[in-house]
Amino acid sequence: MLTNIMYVTINVTDQDRALKFYTEGLGLEKRIDYPGPEGRFLTVGVPGGPVEILLWPHAPEADQPVERRPRVAAGPVILESDDLRKDVEVFRQRGVTFDRPEPEDYPFGVRIEAVDPDGNQISLRQQRRRNRADG
Repeated sequence: MLTNIMYVTINVTDQDRALKFYTEGLGLEKRIDYPGPEGRFLTVGVPGGPVEILLWPHAPEADQPVERRPRVAAGPVILESDDLRKDVEVFRQRGVTFDRPEPEDYPFGVRIEAVDPDGNQISLRQQRRRNRADG
């Protein structure tokens, strides 16, 4: 029986640049940095959270410009915030770029998409707070 999600992989062309984006830009913490035989095993995660993002040194579409890569509705990673609008302002001050000027409301909460240095879409979400009337 499966018990946990250990890692989610994001392919990157420059691990140091990616590490800077995810730690200094988004505020994640570096977890593992091991120079393994198949490549540097580098992970980051939300402080105190169980899941780690593996920043793997390979980007299959790196030869295509970001604007010509296929777009998907959500990023390969979805990060949750308890105050997304506040966090977006902090992230902007750190140099993070987004797909729209402000987070948008949707039926289940608030969302916005960020883009890492390799063009990977990072979805940022805040769940709608349920009240007693919602059940």
